[in-house]
Amino acid sequence: MKVYRVVKSLKRVKDLSGMGAFKNGGRWNSKGTYMLYTSVNSSLAYLENLVHFETDTPPNLHVVEIEIDDDSSIYQLPDNKYPHDWQQKENLSNKILGDKWMNDKEYLGIKVRSAVNPSEHNILLNPLFPGYHNRLIIISIETIPFDSRLSK
Repeated sequence: MKVYRVVKSLKRVKDLSGMGAFKNGGRWNSKGTYMLYTSVNSSLAYLENLVHFETDTPPNLHVVEIEIDDDSSIYQLPDNKYPHDWQQKENLSNKILGDKWMNDKEYLGIKVRSAVNPSEHNILLNPLFPGYHNRLIIISIETIPFDSRLSK
């Protein structure tokens, strides 16, 4: 399975540690919980980043393509298991659920709908899953200039 993430700086392209989510938290994790946010396609990964740019848009973004070992366990969250108002920012129920998934270490990743485009999915990877770093390979890194039309 291939997944994608977009980062703002070249120094972060090989970082699969989930440290950013650990430091800042995210939709599906609290601060202090490691999680690597990825998407099933590069355009969704790009879109997921765009919603976080307020004023300082980087001149370039870097798309990282990651191959996940096909034998790895990825759990897809059934539609009837999403917390109420899961698309709302800072929904505590999302964070509790995501923290539990990461702490239980039962799955390498969890497939969830994107809050930005619910018809597509993100894969939440667990950096603490046994053998995590042996199950992921960075396939490619592509630098793309930020298209200023997207900030209008």
